[in-house]
Amino acid sequence: MNARFGLPHPLLSFALFFVWLMLAGASAGYVVLGLLLAWILPLVTRGFWPDTPRIKKPWKLLPYTLKVILDIIIASLTVARLVLSFRRKPQPAFVCYPLTLTDPMGITMLASTISLTPGTVSADVSDDHRVLLIHAVDVSDDQELIEDIHDRYEKALLEVFQ
Repeated sequence: MNARFGLPHPLLSFALFFVWLMLAGASAGYVVLGLLLAWILPLVTRGFWPDTPRIKKPWKLLPYTLKVILDIIIASLTVARLVLSFRRKPQPAFVCYPLTLTDPMGITMLASTISLTPGTVSADVSDDHRVLLIHAVDVSDDQELIEDIHDRYEKALLEVFQ
């Protein structure tokens, strides 16, 4: 497909078309307008998009996503129990997490996963992309948190991207 007139971001085009039909309806005029928008908008904005991520094993994303969803549910219950418990005060801390990932999209997915999980948030990434600063609501051992993130998330993302 010619990059000049083709679809530079086919998934974006599909998403735009699908959302357009859900919002506007499925009449003939709206379908044609949706197809035009799904073709033109990615062409016009392609200069703003970074390089396409290099996903080596996309089939590994489904188990990763399921693991993250389960972890979000468990962390929500854990944080709720911590907040509602008056016996023990949380021990918040900033932890410097050494990154093994080198792919920018992989680092972004790891940082997003950490931020989505209740009780933790990615605060910053170093300029050389080797350290991720994480704030956690309750940390008893920094090394345990680092190992847990590495074992649960970063290893899976390494398989996907590298």
